Amino acid sequence: MRLKISALEREISKINEGGGKKRIERLHAKGKLSARERIDLLLDPNTDRFEVGAVAGYGMYEEHGGCPAGGVVVMIGYVKGKQCIVVANDATVKAGAWFPITGKKNLRAQEIAMENKLPIIYLVDSAGVYLPMQDEIFPDKEHFGRIFRNNAVMSSMGIVQIAAVMGSCVAGGAYLPIMSDESLIVNKTGTIFLAGSYLVKAAVGETIDNETLGGATTHTEISGVCDYATESDEDCLSTIRDLMDKIGFTETAGFDRKESLPPAREPKDIYGILPAERSKPYNVKEIIKCVVDDSKFTEYKANYGKSIVCAYARVDGWSVGIVANQREIVKTASGEMQFGGVIYSDSADKASRFIMNCNQKNIPLVFLQDVTGFMVGSKSEHGGIIKDGAKLVSAMANSVVPKFTIVMGNSYGAGNYAMCGKAYDPRLIVGWPTAEIAVMSGASAAKVLLQIEVASLKKRGEEISPEREKELFDKIKNRYDDQTSPYYAASRLWIDAIIDPVETRKVISLGIEMANHKKAEKQYNVGVIQT
Repeated sequence: MRLKISALEREISKINEGGGKKRIERLHAKGKLSARERIDLLLDPNTDRFEVGAVAGYGMYEEHGGCPAGGVVVMIGYVKGKQCIVVANDATVKAGAWFPITGKKNLRAQEIAMENKLPIIYLVDSAGVYLPMQDEIFPDKEHFGRIFRNNAVMSSMGIVQIAAVMGSCVAGGAYLPIMSDESLIVNKTGTIFLAGSYLVKAAVGETIDNETLGGATTHTEISGVCDYATESDEDCLSTIRDLMDKIGFTETAGFDRKESLPPAREPKDIYGILPAERSKPYNVKEIIKCVVDDSKFTEYKANYGKSIVCAYARVDGWSVGIVANQREIVKTASGEMQFGGVIYSDSADKASRFIMNCNQKNIPLVFLQDVTGFMVGSKSEHGGIIKDGAKLVSAMANSVVPKFTIVMGNSYGAGNYAMCGKAYDPRLIVGWPTAEIAVMSGASAAKVLLQIEVASLKKRGEEISPEREKELFDKIKNRYDDQTSPYYAASRLWIDAIIDPVETRKVISLGIEMANHKKAEKQYNVGVIQT
């Protein structure tokens, strides 16, 4: 685990450099700060923060020079004591142009703002759509235009949006700051226009420079497009802090919080509890003790459905309901052995009832995933495992209290769905460096795919030696293993971040505080499946 964490820290350090130190120096020469420097000045010092999608774009678009962090930095933090989400274009990555993953990451930031009624601050410095890939970012429902649709929807929801034009803001992107509640622009470096000077010359024959066309003076003294003219990045960020300082507090969702207590068990003990070999058993209750306040929890139906642990606890003072896959091999009252990480009918039934109880009590849910899937075989099928699994998925999917998902280890197949995978709208979903997300493990998938490949080759009359079979197996498994990596998942925003396990408490606490800004919009109703 420590080696995996060190490797993660090295990769994050590279990602944080964006387009590289030379490009950051060029920004400084223009009197501009980098995206991360801007965020550091904007957020309250010495307060918790959580970066969403730092690994977005990892290993993608190599033929285009790469796209570190998806070309945009998204951070949940505090400005003048008020929690908010900040979206800052990274101008060192293709001048802040939008790749497909950039659009997906911006939409994820807006989704978080809308789900939690969280103020959102845009620090705009972008050349607009990355033209070589315009067909993958411009026209579809979840593409570039959805950003402006969300601006309008958030405004109607009463979500505060502040936009600062700190560099280029061109074409369709020009709508983002103006569709926000208030906008700022930095003199001499910030510009807004639907078409730049070159395109204006080509389209209408007018000769004009960009500053006169759409600079701070133009838009705060002539057009009235922007609300505040500022003289530098520092002045702009200071003004945003002043604006945030005046925002009133809204009603809360009423989640219960008491004084925070550290776990009685050292959080770093997790490193030793989780085995290096992912097939080996361990007791998930020992991990829970490393996460919850005073290492205390009240287990629900402790002697029933033992392959899932359900428990009430507190995390940083917040009341939570925990649903965790148990990786120990356990024995039922009837003497039947249940394998770790597998969801059985009784555990699915228990978890669905627990989820309903948490909704009844207005308690946020935390899912700790290390799941290989549902139990298969004639006994399970005859016992109605599909029905019980559907009951769990329905109870979880219809939950109106916020859900938070931690992928500790395996996250395979329907187990990913039942334990609140990305498709089921967790407010935040993160993975440990040990996470694997796929339909099944690399070894299992390789065995299935190998059988198909061998059968196909034999039909063509080829003889398959044991050596050739092993070569095929290794090739298939290696390719599949690459796709199960947490980096592969995080690069595509299937998870919001890869975190050190000791950060789990902080992420859950920050997430619940965020979710507490917005009451549930409907009553809990699980529908016909529960009957």
